[in-house]
Amino acid sequence: MSSVASKKSPPNGSALGFEATLWSAAEKLKGNMDAGEYKHVVLGLIFLKYISDAFEEKHAALAKDKSADAEDRDEYTADNIFWVNKIARWSYLQGRAKQPTIGKDLDDAMVAVEKDNPTLKGVLPKDYARPALDKHRLGELIDLVGTIGLGDRESRSKDVLGRVYEYFLSQFASAEGKQSGQFYTPRHVVRLLIEMLAPYKGRVFDPCCGSGGMFVQSEKFVEAHGGRIGDISIYGQESNYTTWRLAMMNMAIRGIEAHIAWNEQGSFQNDAFKDLKADYILANPPFNDDDWGGNRLREDVRWKFGVPPTGNANFAWVQHFIHHLAPTGMAGFVLANGSMSSNQSGEGEIRKNIIEADLVDCMVAMPGQLFYSTPIPVCLWFLSRNKSGGTSAVSLKSKLRNRQGETLFIDARKFGTMTDRVHRELTDDDIAKIAGTYHAWRGDKDAGKYENTPGFCKSTALDEIRSHGHVLTPGRYVGAEDVEDDGEPFEEKMQRLVAELHGQFLESDRLEQAIKTNLKGLGYEFKQPRK
Repeated sequence: MSSVASKKSPPNGSALGFEATLWSAAEKLKGNMDAGEYKHVVLGLIFLKYISDAFEEKHAALAKDKSADAEDRDEYTADNIFWVNKIARWSYLQGRAKQPTIGKDLDDAMVAVEKDNPTLKGVLPKDYARPALDKHRLGELIDLVGTIGLGDRESRSKDVLGRVYEYFLSQFASAEGKQSGQFYTPRHVVRLLIEMLAPYKGRVFDPCCGSGGMFVQSEKFVEAHGGRIGDISIYGQESNYTTWRLAMMNMAIRGIEAHIAWNEQGSFQNDAFKDLKADYILANPPFNDDDWGGNRLREDVRWKFGVPPTGNANFAWVQHFIHHLAPTGMAGFVLANGSMSSNQSGEGEIRKNIIEADLVDCMVAMPGQLFYSTPIPVCLWFLSRNKSGGTSAVSLKSKLRNRQGETLFIDARKFGTMTDRVHRELTDDDIAKIAGTYHAWRGDKDAGKYENTPGFCKSTALDEIRSHGHVLTPGRYVGAEDVEDDGEPFEEKMQRLVAELHGQFLESDRLEQAIKTNLKGLGYEFKQPRK
């Protein structure tokens, strides 16, 4: 088993008691509010409770120290603790929880926190006073959040707040269904990406970062394997302002310094980090986005491998990632299965050019029902500009194998366990097997010896990929029994094939008209033969 995947953690859906208890109680207080709205009510309170607990613990310690000034802000910022005004401290707010003015009190508290901490400007929710929010239920929710110590030193060391925050994000994602795809990637999927890329040091970039889960797990990976928080520099971009606020709170409560940009145009139309070359790119871009504004970017410098179709952003994202990779950088990202085989609107040619440039390091076919936003199966792409070998990031004792001209295919469609009727999760063993296989293939000695395993994995030469028309579906290479089953749902495949057929009909009509025009130019009139 790979050393990078041996760290155990509970599955995303199995809370360790108090998270589930807190969620269950909070749900009872929701009333008629929809999940998307309630999310910000609850997470805002959790955030405020956390920073207040941390502040008040430090304040009490300074008050006991006669040589220190408990009102000196520098004492707090030196320990990465936010300054909290008296009107924003939890003890003050909980004492007023039953007052009819509690909504305004909370809004005033959020304004004060943002004013005193510029990095939080525009991040916190400030609409607790709105008439539609039941103040009695709000007071009960404050009492509920107040039952858990979130910001004291012991709780912070155990990442109690992080676990509560992440658990609530996952539950809101489940409740919101398809709408949740914009802000949450299931933790077990993120863990697999992180374990495979092993981002120990350097610049980590996610240009569609949602609530920042990729960054949180990257920092956890560094800590779990002996590194230090701060060994990686974090960069992200998000086009949804509400989601950006979630990401900023997520980073703040974990003390993670991150450069996360927001603009409503998004990464394609307004790249906030044009000059950034990242060591690692981790991303879960929107699947098959048909409204990405590609018609305004036909001559963009990022399209080194072909101009992506305006009706699907998949290969715009892939090329955006490649554009931002450092000379030895690696990328791991999620895409819809169609990206592995589609030839529609030039996508096949773009994929071919990327393959011929020897950038595709590994392809992993995943099972369906992993995401809250869609039941369709997905795939993981891993790109590398450093396939020639070098020192392993996983183990400095290992010298990586030269894998130029080769790609590893892994078929993990049968992995995972169902956590309910509609959701599947990868287990720790699943993650260990997939990541361990990848690191063994790359030459990490701690991961053991790599061997092709029929039905699961195969190291494939570029010539064989060419023989399959540059299709990257793992089932074609690993020798699975259902080799022709590429995991693409029937309805999605039919829609794609019909679109391709329509395009071929249009091209046929164009060629027919061109031939007729050329014949006419030569003095021959083409007449349709009588039936």
